[in-house]
Amino acid sequence: MQMSSVRNPVADLRELGIENASNVYYQLSPEKLAEQTIARKQGVLSDTGALAVNTGTFTGRSPKDKFIVKDTITADTVNWNDFNIPISEENFDRLYSKITSYFSGKDVWVRDCYACADEDYRVNIKVVTELPWSSLFAYNMFLRPAEEELDYMHTDWTVIQAPGCLADPATDGTRQQNFSVVNFTKKVIIIGGSAYTGEIKKGIFTILNYVLPHNKNVLSMHCSANQGDNGDTAIFFGLSGTGKTTLSADPSRKLIGDDEHGWTASGVFNFEGGCYAKCIDLTEEKEPQIFRAVREGALLENITFFPGTQTVNYADKSITENTRVSYPLPYIDNALEPSVGGIPKNIFFLTCDAYGVLPPISRLSPGQAMYQFISGYTAKVAGTEAGITEPKSTFSACFGAPFLPLHPAQYAQMLGERMRKYDVNVWLINTGWTGGAYGIGNRIKLAYTRAMITAALNGELTNATFQAHSVFGFEVPASCPGVPDEILDPRNTWEDKAAYDAQAKDLATQFVRNFEKYASAAEAEILAAAPKIG
Repeated sequence: MQMSSVRNPVADLRELGIENASNVYYQLSPEKLAEQTIARKQGVLSDTGALAVNTGTFTGRSPKDKFIVKDTITADTVNWNDFNIPISEENFDRLYSKITSYFSGKDVWVRDCYACADEDYRVNIKVVTELPWSSLFAYNMFLRPAEEELDYMHTDWTVIQAPGCLADPATDGTRQQNFSVVNFTKKVIIIGGSAYTGEIKKGIFTILNYVLPHNKNVLSMHCSANQGDNGDTAIFFGLSGTGKTTLSADPSRKLIGDDEHGWTASGVFNFEGGCYAKCIDLTEEKEPQIFRAVREGALLENITFFPGTQTVNYADKSITENTRVSYPLPYIDNALEPSVGGIPKNIFFLTCDAYGVLPPISRLSPGQAMYQFISGYTAKVAGTEAGITEPKSTFSACFGAPFLPLHPAQYAQMLGERMRKYDVNVWLINTGWTGGAYGIGNRIKLAYTRAMITAALNGELTNATFQAHSVFGFEVPASCPGVPDEILDPRNTWEDKAAYDAQAKDLATQFVRNFEKYASAAEAEILAAAPKIG
């Protein structure tokens, strides 16, 4: 049996029930993990030195196969729904025995790391994987302890991932052969049947979304965050494809993090130690910081190369639209370390409105902000998923419903309290279409979106003239530095104004219908912020 680094992990594995592993590779460097991946023919190097792998059958998360053990801790606290699916303790124990036994006679990669950059909320994590590149992902995405810490680090949570371990739905209580199961009592996450690394990341995000708000009075958020030279913090909420990572990677501001954060009484902190960026259509011109981060130590997933080369073809979506790259946060030149910022002064809700209805920038009242936060709207466009031939609305509460074990109202209430206490500016940014819906109009230029966000951050919109949107009520500025006035009012960009009005009414109706399930728990101020249909 081979082992490496300062700590013998065999005893730790035995405590977990993993016996007779062939080789145990502990805390290996990114270089060594890349070497092992290539030697096992599981990946290749791109011409920038990044390791490229294929995650197999699953190129994204499988939310219908994510379970939470229903026991005395979770029975009355978890918001059971289509995302928080209960599984019995007996079925968990059966799956746990299956996945730990699976490692017998196999190589195992073990990594100690942690989440939460604020030391007051640190969660130590042990990640046990079947593949070397999964351990590289954990190295990139979680925070990396100093080597001298390893001998005495205790483990708060354990993640065990084995893509080759398959469930038997008939006896294990799963939907199909793949599974991701969280056990809050035993503080273990087990992942089988899928090599998609995002399951590891989002498993930890799920547990933090329970523990921090429920036990620590910390608002957990699916958002990116950055900080200006004067120390002002901004946070960016948004679903996948809305620009969270791109827009927070601003060369004029320090990046706190691109996806997951907590908001305490003193400020904001990153949960992670790295970034997991979408790289479909990535170019140096549009996203220079992310483009330059794709180098030695980075992990590319499900990309292709130009024929006869090792140069990534970022435009190729033949494997998946969800091509990804993970890299450590310091790969971004202006990353803030430690990744902790002050109380936010500006909050941006990002949406990719494929209908071309919403303004490219608008200012929200507190009631509107809460309504939009609970709604969590964006729209998928044709071609991004099988069967989608026209824009399709997505409403995901708090911009992260699949990862929220508690009821959305609890997160919304915490955000509302903080917004009012600190008098935070809240902006809605549409990174989607203008001049018509997808297929007719054009996507708003990234340069314009950046200019609008910069103007909001710099206070250049404070004294602007605003006009309320006729349907949604948002305050829309008449002008913004660096942006043509004519695109600020979306109705003006449509040739057929009646078609715009009809599309706006249709989208407003979708908002109202989606909000019906939250209306009984919403305050009057939030209900009054609903769009006007009649």
